[in-house]
Amino acid sequence: MSSIAQAFSKAKAFIPFITCGDPNLAFSEKAIYTLAENGADIIELGIPFSDPVAEGGVIQKATARALESGTSVEDVFRLVAKVRTKSSVPLVLMTYANIVFSYGSKEFFAKARELGVDGVILPDVPYEEREEFARFAQGIDLIPLIAPTSNDRIAMLATNAQGFIYCVSSLGVTGVRENIPSNESIIARIKQASSTPVAVGFGISTPDQVREIARYADGVIIGSAVVSICALNESEEVRLQKLGAYAREIRAALDSAG
Repeated sequence: MSSIAQAFSKAKAFIPFITCGDPNLAFSEKAIYTLAENGADIIELGIPFSDPVAEGGVIQKATARALESGTSVEDVFRLVAKVRTKSSVPLVLMTYANIVFSYGSKEFFAKARELGVDGVILPDVPYEEREEFARFAQGIDLIPLIAPTSNDRIAMLATNAQGFIYCVSSLGVTGVRENIPSNESIIARIKQASSTPVAVGFGISTPDQVREIARYADGVIIGSAVVSICALNESEEVRLQKLGAYAREIRAALDSAG
């Protein structure tokens, strides 16, 4: 059983996302530890990319700041190496195909595997092109996304899924939303096709939303709300305190949902 699968076997999974290098890599490292110590089961690490097509305004701005500070793929790998000396929390890299191609697909996955990366999400890679990356990813879960528009492709996308299935809650890009559509029916269809855990992302931010989604999903992915805390115009100490408090709040909501 992979580390990601083990995380889902314990409880409903809390998967926060951070943009690596925003505002700097030293803060990103501390944010990872803070999230892991306050209830995160898996942490998604965004590798900054100049054209983050799946991201809304909050994460786009965070990505721009990280790129302006010079954050590179190698910097993110060095960050992972540091984290692995202190924490075994499962880590998932979120990036885009061009980043992997530019680095060299074989080399990218080899480096990730060497450093203890547990999973990779490539939101711009369609199922038909997945094998181009999957053939290099042995030992790393290549996590699929299923959107509300997937319809008759759900069974194909879910079959043989690794780690967890990322269910996109809403059409469009990431970003906090006041109302999250019910994904209960699409998740029921996913679960008919696969025993792989399903986590819902895009727009989730409040404990009430988390409790509702946890009724039918195996976990939640929260990005923009977490990135917004990291970007607050306050001291590092205050931001980390608020990040820890928010993580505990989400953890409690998941636990209360059973």
